[in-house]
Amino acid sequence: MSALTRGERLQIMLTPAELAALDDWRFTKRMPSRASAVRELLNRGLQADGFALASSETKSKDYGIVPDTMSTGRKRPKKS
Repeated sequence: MSALTRGERLQIMLTPAELAALDDWRFTKRMPSRASAVRELLNRGLQADGFALASSETKSKDYGIVPDTMSTGRKRPKKS
């Protein structure tokens, strides 16, 4: 078994035109599988929209709208 494990399965439905476009892109980029092509396109789309992939050391508590600690290390002010 590979060291890389993917614990979640995502199933999507595509139109024939979408599947043809995916396969054309995949073969042009010499991607090994449709799944790898979809992962690459998803990654590119997220990055283009300003999202980066989380590192493996990032925990869910590290995500939020307003962080508990500012980048300077100071605690955020408490609400009055």
